[in-house]
Amino acid sequence: MRQRKNFLITGASLALGALVLAGCSGGSESAGAGAESNAAADSDDPIKVIVFGGVGAEGVLADNATTSVTSAHASAAAVNEAGGVLGREVEIIDIDDTGDPTVAVTKLREVLAEEEEIVAAANSGPSPIADATLPILAEEGILSFNIAPTSDSDDPAVNPYNFDLSPAPADYIRGFLPTMEEEGYEKVAILNGDDPYGNEFAAQGETIFSEEGYEVTEVRNFDTESLDMTPQLSALEATDPDVLVLDAYGAPVLYVLEGLEKLGWDVPVLGNNSVTASPATSTEAPTGLLGTDLVDNLRMQAFNSTVKDSDDTETVEAVEQMVDAGEIRSTLILAYNYDTMWLIKQAAEDAQSLEAEDLAAALEKQEVQQAADTVILQNYNFTADSHSPQPDADEFQFISPGPLVNGQFDQ
Repeated sequence: MRQRKNFLITGASLALGALVLAGCSGGSESAGAGAESNAAADSDDPIKVIVFGGVGAEGVLADNATTSVTSAHASAAAVNEAGGVLGREVEIIDIDDTGDPTVAVTKLREVLAEEEEIVAAANSGPSPIADATLPILAEEGILSFNIAPTSDSDDPAVNPYNFDLSPAPADYIRGFLPTMEEEGYEKVAILNGDDPYGNEFAAQGETIFSEEGYEVTEVRNFDTESLDMTPQLSALEATDPDVLVLDAYGAPVLYVLEGLEKLGWDVPVLGNNSVTASPATSTEAPTGLLGTDLVDNLRMQAFNSTVKDSDDTETVEAVEQMVDAGEIRSTLILAYNYDTMWLIKQAAEDAQSLEAEDLAAALEKQEVQQAADTVILQNYNFTADSHSPQPDADEFQFISPGPLVNGQFDQ
């Protein structure tokens, strides 16, 4: 049995049914699949949660989606073992979107036409899936969880019932600060992939590092299709930084590290979550980087939950449940959906309702988030103004590359 976080639901919290999400008082009249949920406690039928995932895609996308979907099934099983949601079991409805937003929309509409009382939906990325499906879910009055943030997915004014689970680039940047202070770095250079996420990461890095008193000596980006990052690295080396902050995913991680070796530049490298999620950082040579000199100076940002720790009994149990539920084919950073069912459970118990507006209002409360038995992140810090997670810096740590065992780095 899971260890429950200390939280007592008071009588006052049970009166939340009258509370609606600010600016969305008309949402309760939605005729969608999420309607007629106020009688939730009087029904014995399971509540239904859609989980999107491109398990039928190829390569890394399929691996990531498989881990995400597995985590959702494990979460539902664990919640059901703990009494369900308002005494009702959770039933997962899988939608294999193959990573294609058109497929996701078509299959979503088919499910909505066939199924009743769908309470929530969760996706497994990429962000075009969220862009395509969130408007439909909002119109239908269905709570949603998103692991691939878009430009407005965390904005309650646009998506009142959606909650992003993956932190924003600014949150990841703030996670660098304790390690940079501990190491005594003063000057930082930033190298990033020339894509929307990488450019936003670099822009936030330049702003936040400067605000915190660090000298940002130079920011350079690289074409993600390039095989040689030496010109950018040479320009950054000329500014003499104490540390190189790196955003890269997949093969570019290898090319950056090879470029550093070619230049003979012996600089500490702090990689972001994209570096951590790159298969090469957890795979032995010759297909990966483990066991080579290229990673000697590399440390990568990871959630505490993605680093194996036998003393962290809640995460140990969650991993065991995921292993029982299916395959873990990537790092647990793709297992956010393990937290979704626990968030739904706690919000429903607080609101005594399964209406999307009531669940959303409950999820904006710190005491509800803190009481939920989430493990991938301990606290999501949602607010009425922002449905983006804002994890505390102590949710992160920097680790050396190492092998993955059931989604966790074995250090």
